[in-house]
Amino acid sequence: QVQLVESGGGLVQPGGSLRLSCAAPGRTFSINMMGWFRQAPGKEREFVASASAVGGRTYYADSVKGRFTISRDNAKNTLYLQMNSLKPSDTGVYYCAEQSTYRASYSAGYDYWGQGTQVTVSP
Repeated sequence: QVQLVESGGGLVQPGGSLRLSCAAPGRTFSINMMGWFRQAPGKEREFVASASAVGGRTYYADSVKGRFTISRDNAKNTLYLQMNSLKPSDTGVYYCAEQSTYRASYSAGYDYWGQGTQVTVSP
């Protein structure tokens, strides 16, 4: 079973920063697309950002462009999400996800999911 483990969530004031990490313990990091999603209370889960394994391609939801940065360290088997200028609307559970094979979409078709880490942006 593929395991993804997120960490780094917490409570932060508006305008603050957090860095989320996603580890894949005990296995070689994925050669496929990996991404971050989030789910706010009462809302559906939504795409946040994704990063390809080859070529350094990154993709972002319009709501986070210019504020969030996704990166991956394949040597450390870790995916990151640097979140700056956080807003209350960024509050939610953040999930790390992985595609099991090549797919045409960077925002859908994810097969493996972590348990999530809570991010709360509040004064």
